[in-house]
Amino acid sequence: MPTIDIRKITAGLSPTWSGYLRDWDRTLRAANHPETTRYSYLLAAAQLGRYLATECDEFDAAEAADDPCLVGRGHIEGFQAWMVDIRSASIALNKHKCLQQFFKWLTLDEEAIRR
Repeated sequence: MPTIDIRKITAGLSPTWSGYLRDWDRTLRAANHPETTRYSYLLAAAQLGRYLATECDEFDAAEAADDPCLVGRGHIEGFQAWMVDIRSASIALNKHKCLQQFFKWLTLDEEAIRR
């Protein structure tokens, strides 16, 4: 039984973001990723979604806050700079690595949907 509360992690996110994160968590569980890794990955993606909804006012952030498929490089760079400001460079780097995994999965998932 999973102890990660995906509803808690996705609270405040758009239904689209929440749905993708639930799907990604299922994929991570199926690949037998450790719970700590899954939590870090999911948290980073959820934090990006919340950042876009509440902190970022550039690069059509409102649209990206609604759908992760609309996130661009500027959004991620802004998130990382913000994370350095409020946390540290090492945490920002960790978030970056987690987001790389999310967008890699999202790219593959979107390609599968289009087929």
